[in-house]
Amino acid sequence: MKRTITHLADGRELIYFDRRDDADRSAIDLRPLDPRPVASELRYDPLTEEWIAIAGHRQTRTFLPPADQCPLCPSTDERASEIPAHDYDVVVFENRFPSFSGNFGTYADVGGLSEVRPGAGRCEVMCFTSDHDSSFSRLTDSQVELVMEAWADRTAELSSIEGVEQVFCFENRGEEIGITLPHPHGQIYAYPYVTPRTKLQLGAASRRPNLFADVLAAERAAGVRVVAANELWTAFVPAAARWPYEVHVYPHRQVPDHAALSQEERAAFAPLYTSVLRALDGLFGVPMPYISAWHQAPVRWRRELGYLHLELFSIRRAPGKLKYLAGSESAMGAFVNDVTPEEAARMLRSQVDH
Repeated sequence: MKRTITHLADGRELIYFDRRDDADRSAIDLRPLDPRPVASELRYDPLTEEWIAIAGHRQTRTFLPPADQCPLCPSTDERASEIPAHDYDVVVFENRFPSFSGNFGTYADVGGLSEVRPGAGRCEVMCFTSDHDSSFSRLTDSQVELVMEAWADRTAELSSIEGVEQVFCFENRGEEIGITLPHPHGQIYAYPYVTPRTKLQLGAASRRPNLFADVLAAERAAGVRVVAANELWTAFVPAAARWPYEVHVYPHRQVPDHAALSQEERAAFAPLYTSVLRALDGLFGVPMPYISAWHQAPVRWRRELGYLHLELFSIRRAPGKLKYLAGSESAMGAFVNDVTPEEAARMLRSQVDH
């Protein structure tokens, strides 16, 4: 893998990840960009003991531009985008409208028993392919491996930033999910705190040793909810799935994060994961909206308990019908799932490539 670091016109870092050593990455960004916004402010909710990022500058971010104005496509002689090069394999750059950053402003006390501090951290965009009309499910195995190497690189790099407590790699896909750019891409958040869901999971793991491994072993033994598997990974619908179509993908070896995966594990993940994504698309014959979320161990807190795994889920419950987070889910955090996990697994298995 060739790794090339450059900078955009406003000073943001951009990194190319290439398979070819002879890839030319000398193109320069000459756009007249506005100054970078100051970091969001974090406000503490004393009722839930959670931090909330207040990032008003994100209201002005680019929203569903036409394909010929996509900022994630390579630049051309006629139009400059966020990526100066005329082609790329995988590219990562600092988000122009970040939820967290190191560009601090001033942060006043707001009262209301809410502590305020800077939204320190970093937010990055990762473009999986230069092909605007592609998707993750259509990437080749070697392209997926390159994406995974980039995830490992960024996880290690962002974990070394002072104040960063957790690194989160994820993909939002589909207008139903709320994407603002349709080009195949994901994001990476470097949080200045440990997220609520991670606290819950690792709290449970602290009370039951080997919890993640036990869940994996139990699902493999039960078999009825397993969607796909190979010698190094298993994809299954969890017994207590919250979402209509939800798949968790676990490596068979406990590792804390992407940086700890072996080359063999990265290679084995690629065909299994893309087959699961294609199965989702095959359920109703339309591209399935989804969130694909990597759970990695925090940088410091209870790191020894973490078990890298992927949680993939869709809000589509039937053709033309979405699962809305209404009263019970949004107000109380109490999920009601309209599709049994066993039926979801059966339907997905029927669509998995064989």
